[in-house]
Amino acid sequence: MGMSVSSAPLNVAIFVYDQAEVLDFAGPFEVFSTANRLASPSPFCVFLVSETGEAITARGGFGVIPKFSFNSHPPIDLLIVVGGVHTAEMNKPKVLNWILNTATDASLTASVCTGVFLLAAAGVVESQMVTTHWEDIADLRLAYPQLTVKENSPWVDAGAIVTSAGISAGIAMSLHLVRRLHSTELALKTARQMEFDWQP
Repeated sequence: MGMSVSSAPLNVAIFVYDQAEVLDFAGPFEVFSTANRLASPSPFCVFLVSETGEAITARGGFGVIPKFSFNSHPPIDLLIVVGGVHTAEMNKPKVLNWILNTATDASLTASVCTGVFLLAAAGVVESQMVTTHWEDIADLRLAYPQLTVKENSPWVDAGAIVTSAGISAGIAMSLHLVRRLHSTELALKTARQMEFDWQP
């Protein structure tokens, strides 16, 4: 179902943290911001959120200044939780509680790469079919045996939860989300603009 042209932009929040994988957040951000340039009115409002709103240092020393903190962001329609070196975040009750509460209020929650470990730790995914980076599939099955983990799939759409495999797969998933939230036409235009090989 496409959104009506007159509706307000959907708020797309990408959760970032120290040692997040750069393309995990930059890829989806690029998809939604490119889609905005190609559609009128702009269907999305995409922004980065971190726990404190202060600068984070992503993988490889890539410094990022998020737009919002947990306490300052607007209501979120689509939450995207990214991967990276996520282990420190798994041990922060404040982070897991925010993910759970935000996902509960959002109409859609998505993850890139190992972001699904944070969704599972927060109790957002419990028994859905999911995917993650090929290197982490065995660990995910071991840690959360109730999940069905799909292999060799760039993304898995389980309704309110959409998960994707490693790094660049987040771009493919985000194009699927543009298609789901807006239209196939806009998703195809966005993929072409980005010179990204994608088929719905």
